[in-house]
Amino acid sequence: MEWYHDFPRFLKLFKEHGEAMDETAFYFRTDAEESEHFIGFIADYEKPYWIGYCDVPDGCEFETAEALFDAKVFDGRSLRERWEEVVICQINGFSEKSWAEYNLLFYENE
Repeated sequence: MEWYHDFPRFLKLFKEHGEAMDETAFYFRTDAEESEHFIGFIADYEKPYWIGYCDVPDGCEFETAEALFDAKVFDGRSLRERWEEVVICQINGFSEKSWAEYNLLFYENE
């Protein structure tokens, strides 16, 4: 199991350190084409959490991380519901493995 499959852990990191997790790219393991999806966080916006326009025309924004993960925009299901299918490709411009190597210990031991 990948570290990010622990949904409560990932959600906590996303809520507390959103800027470091902006531009998170992933695909669903059940998608034969491995189409990438994007979620992120931009500080100083009224609704700082976002899902990219590849999933929703013009994208969509949310006030909370919970609202983002509960939005039923991925084939009628939420990201929370489909979390076990998620394969993260990159976070904030780094490969998932590089991001984890350099950030997990720092953020989880603050």
